[in-house]
Amino acid sequence: MDLLNAFPRAATGPLKRLLAEKSAWINQQKKGFLRFRSLLDPVQHLRASSCDFSGDVVRIGTADDLTAEEQILVQRAMRGFMPWRKGPFAVFGIDIDAEWRSERKWNRLIPELPDLAGKVVADIGCNNGYYMFRMVHHRPALVLGFEPYVQHYYTFATLNTFAAQSRLRVELLGIEHLDLFPECFDVIFCLGILYHRPSPLDALRDLHAALKPGGWLLVESQAIPGDEPVALFPRATYAKVPGTWFVPTATCLHHWLLRSGFHDVRLTCDHAMSSLEQRRTAWMTFESYEDFIDKDNPALTIEGYPAPRRVFFKAAK
Repeated sequence: MDLLNAFPRAATGPLKRLLAEKSAWINQQKKGFLRFRSLLDPVQHLRASSCDFSGDVVRIGTADDLTAEEQILVQRAMRGFMPWRKGPFAVFGIDIDAEWRSERKWNRLIPELPDLAGKVVADIGCNNGYYMFRMVHHRPALVLGFEPYVQHYYTFATLNTFAAQSRLRVELLGIEHLDLFPECFDVIFCLGILYHRPSPLDALRDLHAALKPGGWLLVESQAIPGDEPVALFPRATYAKVPGTWFVPTATCLHHWLLRSGFHDVRLTCDHAMSSLEQRRTAWMTFESYEDFIDKDNPALTIEGYPAPRRVFFKAAK
């Protein structure tokens, strides 16, 4: 699939140069890049006999698809891609319990999904592609994942080598590259990204510009409780995460969307976070939600800020 041909409205020259730069960057002979490339190389010849993306678990192949030696190679690769943040997956019979129970977020999105059949979709910050694989069940023409991190890029590349889904593609791009895709997407998913942007309004304007007229944005964000149109700006970290800038109330995010040019803006879900949804597992052994919250008062983060909620919006261009 030629990405430039897939997006005739894209800024062809700058996009072509950027993709060439990203390709040269990721193919460097450096330890950080070779680490993940070396996990893919020994298993890149393997293909799943079947896939099932219709349920909570993304299922790629079965244990019977592999020899005992191949099973060891795949297990080694999957372990090498730790920590797994999004999931769950079952890869050739290997059950991967990720930090986030991402099926819960997807199940909240399903009632609000626009028709994806035959549509061109973007998933901003797609991580290992869990949500992209779930989209396949809805028959999109193309899903382009924007993912600037090498670990996640190679995790998806390995999974999709096995799954061989030609409608899915990930590039080493971030939300800041959306200006290269004017009016290119029918639907954009922006899940868990906005509070990591120092200028969320600029990000929303870029999302708006990248949508085709009549297109839909599905946005999900960390949020603080309250009805006032305000946002928390943490001094250094929020729930131990240093890359957090503005954490809005649902009302504030609603206003941001309206002032960024969206219409038919609707809050579709608002729920409190908990360690039932984000937690430490055998596939993600570092600190997780329970470590980010005040142990004496779960209504507060470890820094003393209001504990996070998650809010979901659907908005049209």
